[in-house]
Amino acid sequence: MVSMAIMKQMDETFNSSDEIADTPESVSPLWGELRARLRDHLGETAYRRWIEPVGGSVSQNQNNVSFLSVSAPTRFMRDWIEAHYGDVVRMLWRQLAKDGDVEFVVVSTLLKSPAATLVAEAPTSIFSAPAVPQQYSVPQNAPLNYSTMPSMPSEEAPLDPRFTFDNFVVGKPNELAYAAARRVADTETPTFNPLFLYGGSGLGKTHLMHAIAWQIRHNFPNRRVIYMSAEKFMYQFVRALRYKDTVSFKEQFRSVDVLMIDDVQFIGGKDTTQEEFFHTFNALVDRNRQVIVSADKSPQDLDRVEERLRSRLGWGLVADLHPANYELRLGILQAKAAKLGCAVPDKVIEFLGHKITSNVRELEGALNRIVAHSQLVGRTISLEMTQEVLADVLRVTERRITIDEIQKKVAEHFNIRVADMHSARRARAVARPRQVAMYLAKQLTPRSLPEIGRKFGGRDHTTVIHAVRKIEELSAYDNTFREDVDLLRRLLQG
Repeated sequence: MVSMAIMKQMDETFNSSDEIADTPESVSPLWGELRARLRDHLGETAYRRWIEPVGGSVSQNQNNVSFLSVSAPTRFMRDWIEAHYGDVVRMLWRQLAKDGDVEFVVVSTLLKSPAATLVAEAPTSIFSAPAVPQQYSVPQNAPLNYSTMPSMPSEEAPLDPRFTFDNFVVGKPNELAYAAARRVADTETPTFNPLFLYGGSGLGKTHLMHAIAWQIRHNFPNRRVIYMSAEKFMYQFVRALRYKDTVSFKEQFRSVDVLMIDDVQFIGGKDTTQEEFFHTFNALVDRNRQVIVSADKSPQDLDRVEERLRSRLGWGLVADLHPANYELRLGILQAKAAKLGCAVPDKVIEFLGHKITSNVRELEGALNRIVAHSQLVGRTISLEMTQEVLADVLRVTERRITIDEIQKKVAEHFNIRVADMHSARRARAVARPRQVAMYLAKQLTPRSLPEIGRKFGGRDHTTVIHAVRKIEELSAYDNTFREDVDLLRRLLQG
């Protein structure tokens, strides 16, 4: 880990303009224009730390094509700027110089300070993964102050300061995932590895991922953490392949203390990315480094993901987040209303808790609309106003059909017990209605195949696929059977 002395001298060195040699900026108007555009594009903080200390020289070939050479004072600085801002520099340069290209070089004479030697000789592996700078360190027992914490490095997804453990409402559907997330965030040595969080959209997976990252940065500011989506991981890997820089990619991801990958289902079918993630995963776990992954399905239900990777992902603790029950929805609404500083009548909160059951995101969105309408139009929040403002949302939710309703209606139609829907009985008089109910559940609800299977006695998703295909085949040539299925659909939708 970088010592306090090195970090302090780096800041003094990079931020002291009188210690930086004159750059060729005055010689080339193009370089001056590029720096101005980079300042606007990257922001003042990133510009002053990484772009201001470097020089730039412009040359032309016989075809009058302008080439830019970006001169950094140290090898580390050159590598960091090229890795994190290289694409931006090239894009903006080509806007100015059309076909011109960019190279990044080290010119040690740019830096005259004695600190130059210390920085230049520091091993680049120290910096290969983003570390929390010492000047941002927070005492272990101090409250989290997000304004003084470092921003995420550019290759990572930014952390949302709203997504903390303090703002996460805990209930029975998510208590295991919450407890596991807290344990990982508060313990330096992995208790279970990996931690795999899964659940449907809007149930709080990303909230917990952000909360873990914030808490680790607070509790253990020297730990190196990378949080990003699986899609971003894939992009970084493809970029490394393109520029033949896979060694740096491996060093970056395999030298961290905590690797957090969100929505890992998106690497399904991406064989090369899966291969790299598999080896990265093994390297980190073998070195007792924490891996945290989230997805919309359990490891074994991930589509087009290799068996060996699914097996590894289920190796530690798998914690699922279920849809919020009524009590949890009330708690979320009450907490959200308190945070908005708005008095929302209990009747309105109870009404929303009953009517909007899909996910937390829709629930909070509905409350936001009501509060905004009240504040902007000047109307008092009431049940009548809520029904009026949310008319479109309520129409959609009223049309939603549950699997329990489907099972009940199909059981009544075929004169069997609802319990037969969950039983292991294979008699045709029971199996066929069960297949019809699975088919209708697939057609009329947003539930995934594994979720449907679980509602029918814990059956596998392949059983649901077979049922859907069987009903489609029978409906194709048996008009009476097709009419029965259509009648059930109309009854459920009506």
